[in-house]
Parts: sequence; structure tokens; C-alpha cells
Amino acid sequence: MTTFAERLVLVTALAFVAVLAAVAVLEQTDEPVARTTARGAVAPGGGWYGAFAASRGPAGDAERTTCGLVLTGASLGVTHPVLPCGAKVLVRFGGDTVLTEVIDNRLKGQGRQFELTEALARRLGLDGTQAVSWRFASSGAR
Repeated sequence: MTTFAERLVLVTALAFVAVLAAVAVLEQTDEPVARTTARGAVAPGGGWYGAFAASRGPAGDAERTTCGLVLTGASLGVTHPVLPCGAKVLVRFGGDTVLTEVIDNRLKGQGRQFELTEALARRLGLDGTQAVSWRFASSGAR
């Protein structure tokens, strides 16, 4: 028979392992991948879709998205009210194209179809609300 103290130590150790596992899972999903070399699925008409986009602003303290991600200042991703969480998209602005993914479905502002995390907006040089091009990433995008 085990003592109360031994059971308490065992339960505490199991809880600690569970927390470590949860943090490991969140760390893997917190930072959507953004790369500059990827192929996109061609939009109808052979090109890109157009949309207005703006930064969603700085990530709040432990801000959680509707997709279940916790944002940081380094998070790269887009918010779109209709596209499913995790959808891979290419966003093009100026001369840069970035592969990213949908991380949220609740827009913070009006007058735009996409919101970019602050880090992604900086990476693309997007300031204010601007017209961007986008398309779905093809399954071969890396």
C-alpha cells in the first residue's frame, strides 16, 4: 500500500508530464510556417485573387485565436472570416510572396478581407490597409 505522500508525488509528476506534453503541442502549432518559395494553386482565370489586407496589430498577452492558437509577436499567419483554420495560402504584396496559413476566423477591423499578424505585415512591408494578391497553396508547396 502506498502512502498519501507517495500518491501525491505521483499525481504531481503525472500532471507535470501532461503540462510538458501540452506545451510541446502548442509550441509546434503556435508559429505557422511562412516561406518565400512555394508554388500556388492557380486561381480561376489563371492568376491570383485580390483582397484588402491590414495588420491585426500586436498580439495581446496570451491572445488565443478562434483556431485555438496562442499568438506571440513572432507569429506568422492570416485571419480570414471564411477560410478554414490551417488552410495554406500564398500572400503576395509588392515583390514578396509568402506561404502562410489561416490562424484565425475573427477579423478585428472592418474594410478588409484579410488580417495579417504584425510580424507577417512587417515581413511583407504592408502598412495600413492595402490591396494584396493571394491564392491557395498547392499540395506540392514547400
